[in-house]
Formats: sequence, structure tokens, C-alpha cells
Amino acid sequence: MWVKICGMTTPAAVDAAVAAGADAIGFVFAPSVRRVAPAHAAMLAAPARGRARCVAVMQHPSQAEVTAMLAEFAPDVLQTDSEDFAALDLPASLERLPVLRAGRELPTQLPRRVLYEGARSGAGEVADWTRAAQLCVRNVEVVLAGGLTPENVDSAVRAVRPFGVDVSSGVESAPGVKSAARIAGFVAAARAAGREG
Repeated sequence: MWVKICGMTTPAAVDAAVAAGADAIGFVFAPSVRRVAPAHAAMLAAPARGRARCVAVMQHPSQAEVTAMLAEFAPDVLQTDSEDFAALDLPASLERLPVLRAGRELPTQLPRRVLYEGARSGAGEVADWTRAAQLCVRNVEVVLAGGLTPENVDSAVRAVRPFGVDVSSGVESAPGVKSAARIAGFVAAARAAGREG
């Protein structure tokens, strides 16, 4: 079970995610209470490099925004809405994680791996688990996001059988403030549910 903890804003949050064994950590460059500047993200990510994938989370970015972010932050992965990628000139070495959203039409050509979430990022809205499960059946590696918490991730994994899970607000003690205990609980619950599957 691949696990991503998104919305890193402090060294403590990064440390907690890495200590819990997260596979990836996300840094938000889109409008959000969790938004960070690329230079700040680079500083926060430094201790995690080589231990967790560093993901740049954007939404409908311009080429100029992406180019500046790549130069300062150098992510392993770029995550943005699936339709955004067609307009962007990206290095071949950069891994892409296209976002598909509940309530929107699916692209004709489904990518090999997608992040499937609710209609709005970071809002804690639970995604459509039934639709996400249908994507898994179509041999798409689904990273399930949207409204996940340490309390419901077991049910989500059993219902969807995703490749991975992604959480942000569900492991916070206040908006934008990560809880080390909730991060550890989420990773442990997700991995346990994955093993039982």
C-alpha cells in the first residue's frame, strides 16, 4: 500500500511523515492554507530526499509557474489535474500523477496511475469510492484521496482496493497543522488494510 501525506508546511510534519514510513510527501503550490513557496518547500524537503518521493501539487498551473517551481524545488513527481499536462512542457524524467475528480468525466485514454479525489482538493470531501473501485478494475493504479482519515482509511481500502492512499486534512489537528500521532495512525491503518487485502 503506497501512502502519501500531503500538505507539508513544517519540518515537524516532514519528520513525522518520514518516521511513519510514508512513501511520498506532498507540497502544495496551489491556493490553499497549506500553500508554500518553492524555495521553502525545497528547504522542508531536504531531509526527506531519497527517503520519500517529493511531490509538487499544483492545479491549472501556467508553464512559467511550473518552470520556476521545477528550478527551485526539483520534485520527483508533479501532481495536477489530468487535463493540465497536455499544455505543459516537462522534463522526461519527471514522474506525473494526474488528478481525476469525482463528478467529472473521465478522459478517454486513462493514464497508468492516477490520483482520484473529491471535487475540491484539500476540502476533506470524501471521493466516490464506487467510481474509484471501477477504475481499479480497469487496471489503473488508483491513489485514493479525498476525506480520508485514520478512522476511515481501513474501510476505504477494503471498498476500493487502491494502489495507494493520500491524506492531508485528515491528519491535522487544525487547518494546515499536521499531527504526528494522526500521521502515524493513518500510515499504520492503511498498511494493515492493504496487507489484509
